[in-house]
Formats: sequence, structure tokens, C-alpha cells
Amino acid sequence: MQTFKETGLPEEILSAIGELGYETPTPIQSKTIPEILNYGNDLIALAQTGTGKTGAFGLPVIPQIKTEEKNVQALILCPTRELCLQITKDLQKYAKNYRDLFITPVYGGTEIRTQIKALKRGSHIVVGTPGRMNDLINRKAIQLGDVRWLILDEADEMLNMGFKDDLESIMAQTPEWRQTLLFSATMPPEIARMSKNYMQEPVEISVGTKNQGAENVEHHYYMVQAHDRYRALKRIVDVTPDVYGIIFCRTRQETKDIADKLMADGYNADALHGDLSQAQRDLVMHRFRKKHLQLLVATDVAARGIDVNDLTHVINYNLPDDIEVYIHRSGRTGRAGKEGIAVTIIHSREMHRIKAIEKIAKKSFERKMVPKADEICEKQLFHFLDRVGKTELEESSPVNALLPALYEKLESIDKEQLIKQFVAAEFNRFMEYYQNAPDLNIYKEERGGKGGRREGRGGRDRGNASFSRLFLNIGKTDKLTSGEVIGLINSNMRGTTVKIGKIELLRNFSFVEVDKEYEQELITKLNKAKLKGKKVSLEVASPKPSGRKRDRDGGGRRHGGGRRQY
Repeated sequence: MQTFKETGLPEEILSAIGELGYETPTPIQSKTIPEILNYGNDLIALAQTGTGKTGAFGLPVIPQIKTEEKNVQALILCPTRELCLQITKDLQKYAKNYRDLFITPVYGGTEIRTQIKALKRGSHIVVGTPGRMNDLINRKAIQLGDVRWLILDEADEMLNMGFKDDLESIMAQTPEWRQTLLFSATMPPEIARMSKNYMQEPVEISVGTKNQGAENVEHHYYMVQAHDRYRALKRIVDVTPDVYGIIFCRTRQETKDIADKLMADGYNADALHGDLSQAQRDLVMHRFRKKHLQLLVATDVAARGIDVNDLTHVINYNLPDDIEVYIHRSGRTGRAGKEGIAVTIIHSREMHRIKAIEKIAKKSFERKMVPKADEICEKQLFHFLDRVGKTELEESSPVNALLPALYEKLESIDKEQLIKQFVAAEFNRFMEYYQNAPDLNIYKEERGGKGGRREGRGGRDRGNASFSRLFLNIGKTDKLTSGEVIGLINSNMRGTTVKIGKIELLRNFSFVEVDKEYEQELITKLNKAKLKGKKVSLEVASPKPSGRKRDRDGGGRRHGGGRRQY
């Protein structure tokens, strides 16, 4: 295995990174460092986020800076403020033994005059976002005529964010003899065109395959009805008590809605989107990095440049339109040699998109079933007990003074009863919430048209049961879902497994097939219930006629023999 010393780095750099605990270069570092140190060729480096790209360009550039000259010699462009600050922080650590070397970050969302003053004092390396760099150039606050290294970090992200014109304008201010280093996670056509127009016979270095997903990430998907996405999300989170991840949504509004729902439901979550001020964004990111938040709900644009190494999960509330965006999302977990999981919630008509991602990213997706109530409650209970078991009680703890009174209070309760009451007190509300929760999974192999979900106790499985078709006076105008119909049946038939067949949700009413054995018992019990704020009316309907079109909802009711006929 190659060491940093074998890459040709000088002792000042080796000493600094040795103190940071770095011993061996990552694959991208071992390939790029000698190239930048020794040959001076333009370079295209393809590697996922979290693979050590800052070290790949920073470690070989720093020792080549001429500190006696007070001009800008290296310009690093990146897509976001967060990434700009992170790169600057890393470079300052690498350069700790070069006391006369100055590094300046420039980015939007903060006072430009402060950055102009820093540049006037002299800076050898400038790290900036494209928009702010162009502002500084237009104000003649920065000169780029002596730039020896032009580095584009996350070039594909900058192009995706619409910085193409800014990048071209900035590159035009740099000398033609510069060395251009382009780092990207994917290789879209725009990158190829840029390399052709602005680079001279670049050497291409790739870790893994172009557009391939990160190696340490498992890819899971859950298939549910579109209206069950949020309930599925909660169950996925509940069955993973130690989750620390980002939930990606399509729009700002969806981001706000999902974050608000999670917070209202008691989850440790917050939102990151374009409507936040820079101060609000910084506060959210500070809490997330300190793990005071477990879940960050974000859009792709808002999440760009987030640099967090310990994410356990990336959750796609919706699949992105661009497969390369999926690769970027999933690459935010499984970083720095750790393992991660990328989760996607889809509906039945999106399976072809999973197949497309598998083909391009060269990754296999594993179908997972949305966890059911017993699995979630068991997981949460044992997680809680593990935390209790790992809690250290110091001698100075005020709890010690209360122990004699506690022992006296509990001495009349035997051990088994105490455990039962302890668990009930802690988990009753949680278990009651999930007591009659329906199965949210769509079972693809049973899908026929829009149907095919197997739900309820024993599932929507006709088996050998004889079914009765019942009329329910609540329908789509009441925003009724199939899951709520099943929940209504289960909650009123506790202790009894009732097989459920087809559920038809119409505009003003619905039909549900149930095991004929429980027909009268269901009618008796459910006609005492309420659903969606309405008193339930349930009665036997005629079997659905074969060979004729379904009558339009709301027309032609005929009564005969106590049965509704349609």
C-alpha cells in the first residue's frame, strides 16, 4: 500500500497531515498528487464526494506556492458557500507549516467589502463561488493574471446550478498557460465540452466507473401508493432509531411540508431550502453537524456543498428527474470509508426508473418491505433498553440520594410486573399509534392495473374465502384511503383476522369486499363507528355485475331486498 511519503510530498506537508492522522492516500489522491507535483498537465479527475478530493489537489499545490510573491496563484471554484468554507478549512490545516501562505474564501450571502479587504492584504490561494468571484472581478478587486492553478471542484454541480456563463467568464481572466484541474463526481456532456474548449490535452483519472455510485452504499427501495409516502417515511425512520440522514424532496414547499409534519410528530428534524436567510441556514447546518438534528429535509439545490461524513442514510422522498442527481445524493452517505444506505420511496409506476438507475450507476437495488407495527415497536423498545443499559450513573449523581425512597416505593412490585409496567409507561402511546396500522406495501407480483396492494390482517388475499361486497357511505370527496378502510375494519374487529378483498373508492361512497363469515358482525360494529368525521353507514351491496361498465358514482341507486344494487 502506498504511503503519502511515496507520492513525493515534502516534509512540511507530511508533518501536517501526519498530525491529522492521515497515513495512506485515498485512491484519487494516490493518482493525482504525483501528476500535479511532477508533470503540470491539465487533469480531469472523476471521483465521488467523500473520497478525499480536497487533499487530492490541495496537498500538491500548497508546497508549490511562491509565498514571497503576494499575488493569487491558485484559484479554486466550488458550487456553494458551505463547500467553500470546508475547502478553506482543510487547506489551512494542510498548510500549517507554511506560515507566510494566505488562503481567502470568497462567497455570497455575506458582506463583500470584508472579502475585498482580505484580498487587498494579499492572498496566495482564493477559494470562491462563481457568482461572488465574478462580482469581485467586475469590481476589479481581484487580479487573476498570475494564476498557475485553476481548480474546479464539483464541476458537474456548478454546471447543474447554472454557473456555466460565470465559469467561462472567470476562466477568460486566467492565463492560457495555467494548469486546469477539473474534479467531478459524474461526466455529463457539458463537462466533456468544457474540457475540449478550456483544457489542453487533459489527463483523465477515474476512481471507479464514470457516473457510478459510491462503493460503500447499499441501495434500498420501498414500494407504496403515492399517498402513503409520508407514512412509509415515518416507519422507515422509526425502525432505524439511530438514523442520521438527509431526506431529499423535489420542491421548497414539499421540503417545508415534510419537515413541519416530522417536527409536529415529534421527530428531531428541520428543513433546509432556498427561502432561508444565510443566518437561518447556518444555524440549521450547525445543529445538523453537531447531531442535534437527526434528520435534515432538503432540496437538491439547498443541500449542495453539505460536507458531513457520518450520515447513515440518504432518503429520497421522491426520485430526482436526473439520474446523475441520484448518484450525487447517494454519495453523501458511505463516505470516508464508512458504510451507508440510500433509501428511495417509489410507487408502482416508477419501477422502470429504478431499473434505469441500476443500469447507469452499476448498482443493484434491494426491495425492502415497509416495516409493520410489531417490527417497529420491538426495534424501538430494544433501542430504548440499550440506551438505558449504557447510561452511566456517577457516584455524585443526585439520583443516588433518591434511590432509598425509590426502592421503598417499588418493593411491593415483583420484577416481572415492574418490567411490564416500565415498558407500558414508556411505550403505550407508541404502541397504540401502530396498533391497527395497515400494511403499506404494494406487492408488485400481484399488481393488476392500479390494484394489487395486499393489506390488513392476513393481507388483501382472497384465498378460499367467500366474499361479501359492502357499501360504505364515505368516498374520495372525504379524502378516504384504502388504508383507512382497512384500519377501520381492524380497529373494530380486534382479535379477529378478517380477510379483505378489493376496495373501490368512488367519489361519494365506496365498496369493500370482506370475508362473508364476518359480514353481519362488521355491519353491526362499524355502524356504531365514525370515520373522517362522519357516522359510518355500512350495508350489504349486490356483487359487482360482470360484463357491464361500472355505473357512474352518485347515480341510479336502486333498493331491493335490503341490498344496494349498482
